[in-house]
Amino acid sequence: MVTNPRRFSPFQGAEERPGCHRRCLGKCCIPGAALPVYAFHGGSSRDWSSGSDSENIEAESSFFLNKVILSEWRERMTRGLFRYDITSCKSKRLPGSLGFIAQLNEGRYLKKRPTELRVDQVLQSFDSEKFNFTKIGQEELLFCFEESTYGSHGYHERVVVGSCSNVVVVNVSPIDYGHVLLVPKLHDCKPQRIDRESFQLAVKFVAEAGDRNFRVGYNSLGAFATVNHLHFQAYCMAFPLAVERACVTSIFITRKHGGVDISELVDYPVLGLVYSSEGAGEELAPCVSEACIALQNCNISYNVLISDCGRRIFLFPQCFAERQALGLVKEDVLETMVNPGVWEISGHIVLKRREDYESASQDSAWRLLAEVSLSRERFEDVKKLCMDVPSLALKEKLSP
Repeated sequence: MVTNPRRFSPFQGAEERPGCHRRCLGKCCIPGAALPVYAFHGGSSRDWSSGSDSENIEAESSFFLNKVILSEWRERMTRGLFRYDITSCKSKRLPGSLGFIAQLNEGRYLKKRPTELRVDQVLQSFDSEKFNFTKIGQEELLFCFEESTYGSHGYHERVVVGSCSNVVVVNVSPIDYGHVLLVPKLHDCKPQRIDRESFQLAVKFVAEAGDRNFRVGYNSLGAFATVNHLHFQAYCMAFPLAVERACVTSIFITRKHGGVDISELVDYPVLGLVYSSEGAGEELAPCVSEACIALQNCNISYNVLISDCGRRIFLFPQCFAERQALGLVKEDVLETMVNPGVWEISGHIVLKRREDYESASQDSAWRLLAEVSLSRERFEDVKKLCMDVPSLALKEKLSP
């Protein structure tokens, strides 16, 4: 049963329990705490086709996005938890067929936490001494996101949780409205690498919202993830992203996971794959996660966008940091100081300098993103790897 969340301290009485007294999200403070929990439907995703229950499904999804995520996010914004005011950032749609969106976000450049990671290794061990999400303040937590038990679906204000909950926290350096982070199994302290279970959770998260304006993104290490603690990003944007408007051509249909159409982007500055399904998005998650794992194991950095309520997923192998280290990125592109992660690649270009924003065009966006893309020859090899048809020789060729 869904109930309205009300304002309260989820850690009320925490001072009476043992802990480090820093009010963090570590094992010292969380186990035994009564936290807000959103319990999502277990099993297969709900059927979004028309039917007798479609109105109830739509109402539940609207509640999850608007009353649980966005309402709680706004409350944290009014409390001044963010490093800058995202609502004051200028934004515009660029003329052109793809409709790139440019945003001027000087605060993200000046106040965002710097990375402490190597950019040449996709797989790196978790380091508890470096920043991770167990160290953030309790006020940044919005709720836990857990699979429901029978009859418990919906929002619950106070649930005693264990030490391995999936948590949703605010991104204190947001790039758009409602920008949150999903951290699977917080206290397992997983490094930033895709695994099947966590990717399935991310697909569940966007499917539960049930709104095409709400998307989930992922940056691997080497593709501008700045924290080596497994997390996915998500936020709302009320416009189609450029990559969602791009043309695709179908290249492969796999029956391995129930029927997944794998397509390739056409006339887009970054070469990428698009996984889609006409049904629920559940069958996409194993197929895409296997491709991500293959890329990781070959030290190929990549970005992922989960779109259309989980029914369409974009996979972008990329090499910007690699090309930058080799001195191959054009100087005028480097001067923008843009680190092209999943949102930039998808068409939301976050610019740090006013002059770049004022002169932004589809051509300048294309010029930036072209530096991200693999060469056609290299992409063809990676495509075979992602389509689950690799040979031993191909694996050796792609491995570092």
